[in-house]
Amino acid sequence: MAIEHDFFGLLESGPDGSIFWSENVEFGDQSVTVDLTAPDQDDVSIDALDVAAAMISSLESIDLAARNAMVNELDDRTSEVTEYILQQQATLGDELDDLLSDPSGDTHIDVIKSLQLMSMTILADEHGGTDPFAVLEYALDPDSTDDVLLVNLSSDGQVQSVTSAD
Repeated sequence: MAIEHDFFGLLESGPDGSIFWSENVEFGDQSVTVDLTAPDQDDVSIDALDVAAAMISSLESIDLAARNAMVNELDDRTSEVTEYILQQQATLGDELDDLLSDPSGDTHIDVIKSLQLMSMTILADEHGGTDPFAVLEYALDPDSTDDVLLVNLSSDGQVQSVTSAD
């Protein structure tokens, strides 16, 4: 079986009924891997695909909302964002300055501004549910794939949570 969609084209299901679509999307001066996946094609609606397409098309505003959510978590000393930044400072030491794109002197904000959006994974079968519909993966150093922050979005584009990949 397959689902036809204007943005994604023909989404054919695998032998187990799952669907998968992947594309590299240009974003600023980088390329972001965007994956759409669902374990069962029957759980994916055209509405879910429309929402996914809209999110991909508005990646810049989605990214801004995600970064703003990270900044909002800086007030909480125990937040995963704060812990991530402190861990990066401890691990990288003086090398951290080399990874900051536009240092202002506020290291926490500079780290958030310098994070690179590595990927966006859309869980198409979670449309309208309470589990994340999309997950954005951010890394300060693209070569260090273990040290990432994940921003979970609902199907209406609202940030649900920011977590580390630990």
